[in-house]
Amino acid sequence: MKQLLLVFLGGGIGSSLRYYVGKYLNSSETGIPYGTFAANIVGSFIIGIILGLALKNNSLSQNTILFLATGFCGGFTTFSTFAYENHIFLKTGDFMSFALYTCGSFVVGFAAVFLGMWLVKFL
Repeated sequence: MKQLLLVFLGGGIGSSLRYYVGKYLNSSETGIPYGTFAANIVGSFIIGIILGLALKNNSLSQNTILFLATGFCGGFTTFSTFAYENHIFLKTGDFMSFALYTCGSFVVGFAAVFLGMWLVKFL
């Protein structure tokens, strides 16, 4: 039960923060979801750091990993919003934004995870 509560609390904090990031960074004028992109990339970087620390020296407890990685990062990042925003690009025929957003999110997201894990090696 304690582990479920940790995931719940971390997810709530992450989701609330993602809401504010999206609110202030998503562009209603251009329709480009900068906030979702930023949340997914920053969340990927953070989870890279968390998991890198966990692998490096076992300094993080399982409960800390559940709170930060599963809870916070799980709530902060969002695949469902990413998928919906891509649906909107396709529906409106904006294939260039769809391609750039999709490819950029995957490439930069993976790079952010790897960068976070790589940086931990030098801490």
